[in-house]
Amino acid sequence: TLWHHQWLASGASFIMFGIAVYRKCSSGYPNISLSAPLPGIPKPVFAAVDSHEQCETKITTLENGLKVASQNKFGQFCTVGILVNSGSRHETKYPSGIAHFLEKLAFSSTAQYGSKDEILLTLEKHGGICDCQTSRDTTMYAVSAEVKGLDTVVSLLSDAVLQPRLLDEEIEMTRMAVRFELEDLSMRPDPELLLTEMIHAAAYRGNTVGLPRFCPVESVEKIDKKLLHMYLQSYYCPERMVLAGVGIEHEQLVACARKYLLNVKPVWGASTPTNVDLSVAQYTGGIVRMDMSDVSLGPTPIPELTHIMIGLESCSFLEDDFIPFAVLNMMMGGGGSFSAGGPGKGMFTRLYLNVLNRHHWMYNATSYHHSYEDTGLLCIHASADPRQVREMVEILTREFIQMAGTAGEMELERAKTQLKSMLMMNLESRPVIFEDVGRQVLATGKRKLPHELCDLISNVTASDIKRVTTKMLCSKPAVAALGDLTEMPSYEHIQAALSSKDGHLPRMYRLFR
Repeated sequence: TLWHHQWLASGASFIMFGIAVYRKCSSGYPNISLSAPLPGIPKPVFAAVDSHEQCETKITTLENGLKVASQNKFGQFCTVGILVNSGSRHETKYPSGIAHFLEKLAFSSTAQYGSKDEILLTLEKHGGICDCQTSRDTTMYAVSAEVKGLDTVVSLLSDAVLQPRLLDEEIEMTRMAVRFELEDLSMRPDPELLLTEMIHAAAYRGNTVGLPRFCPVESVEKIDKKLLHMYLQSYYCPERMVLAGVGIEHEQLVACARKYLLNVKPVWGASTPTNVDLSVAQYTGGIVRMDMSDVSLGPTPIPELTHIMIGLESCSFLEDDFIPFAVLNMMMGGGGSFSAGGPGKGMFTRLYLNVLNRHHWMYNATSYHHSYEDTGLLCIHASADPRQVREMVEILTREFIQMAGTAGEMELERAKTQLKSMLMMNLESRPVIFEDVGRQVLATGKRKLPHELCDLISNVTASDIKRVTTKMLCSKPAVAALGDLTEMPSYEHIQAALSSKDGHLPRMYRLFR
C-alpha cells in the first residue's frame, strides 16, 4: 500500500541520517564513549517538584474528632470516601452479621435521596460510581467521580453514612441478598473465602477477628432497624472515622467536611462511644473441619479435592516485625499448579520450587498473611486428592519448619524486590492509594509513604526472617480442613510435627487398612 511504502521510505531516510551523524561524530571524535557526556553539549537541567514529598499526604482533625486526609494526584477524577473503625470483630455484644447487613444496605435511600437509583443518577452526572466494603475491622464507603463534583460527592457520602432510612423493604431485600450470598459461598468451586473464614474461627475461637465476617443463617431474621441503630450509635461516631480523598486539594476537602460532616446529627441520635468493644484479639489456635466425604451429586464426589489451610500467629501491622513477615510471605509465594511462567510470576518462590514443582499431585500451595491492629496470621493453603491428604499436610509442616532456616541471599533479595515492585505497582491505582491513605490514617493517625516502606523492606535481613519465624513456630497451629477428610491427620499430630526438628508427622501403625 501507499502508506506502507511511505513508512519504509521514512524509516530508510531516518537510518541514513543516523549513519551520517555517526560518521560525522566518529571522524570528529575517534575515541567517543556513549557513557560519558559529549563534549560541547550543555549540561541538562531537570524539572524540580516544588512541594516536598513528605507533605504529599495532608491530615487535618476537625473539632468533632473526624480526621480528613488527602493526597493530590493530578487528573480529572478523584476518589473520596469515609472509612469507619467498625467491622465484624466489633460484634461481640450483637448477633453476628451486622457489618455484612450494613455493607448490603449502603447507598440505599437516605434523608436526601429517595432511593438507590436517585443516588446513582446523581453520581452519573459527575461520571461517578459508588461502593461499600466491610472487612473484619473496617467499613469503607467510597465514591469515584469528577473533581468538579466534590461538593455533591461529600454531601452524598455524609447522607449515606449518617442519614440512612433503613426502610423495612430495604432490610427484607438485604435478607434475601445475604441468604443468596451464603448459598453461593458454600457452592463456589474456589473455597478460598470459606477457608479464610474457617482459619480465623480456628485461630481466634469466639473472639474479635474470629467472629464470622459473613452473617450466619441464624442471625438473618434477628437483625432489624432497632438493632442496626443501636450498633451505629456506638461505632459510627466522628472520632472513629476518616474522610479520605485522592486527586483533590486538601483545603477544598476540609471545607466540604466542615460543611457536611461537622455539625450533623445522625438519624440514630447522639453517639455513645462508651459502648465500643475494646477487646484485644486472643489467639487460641485449634481446628475447624468441614467433612464432605459423604456428599455426592451423581457419580463424581463433590468436592473432588481436599483443601487444608494451616496458620500460625504472626504480628500486628503496627509492630516492626510486620515488614519481615511481609517479606517472608512473599518468599513463600506459591499459587496454582496451572500457571504460565515468566519474570515476576513468582515461579521461584519456595512453594513453587519445593512443593508444586516436586509433587505433581498438588493442585495448589499458596501463602497468605492477614494482619490486624493487635494480631496477625500467616497461613498456607494447599489442595490435593483426598487420598494424599496426609502426605500434603506433612509437606506443609516441613515448609513451616524450613522457614526457620537461614534464607539464601538471592531468594531474600528476590522476595524483597518483588514486594517493593508489587507495592509500587499497586500504588499506581487511585482507588488503591485512597484505601492506603484511609486505612493508615484510621489505624495510626499518620501515613508512611511508599519510599519509607521500601527502605524498611530493603533493611530486612536473613536473621530478621529467622527471628520472626522462630517466634511464630512457638504458637499453636490453626487448621481449617474442607472436603473428604478420611485421611486427615489429627490436630495433635499436626501440632507435634510443627514442634519437631524436621516437620515430619508421627508415624502411624495400622493392623488393617
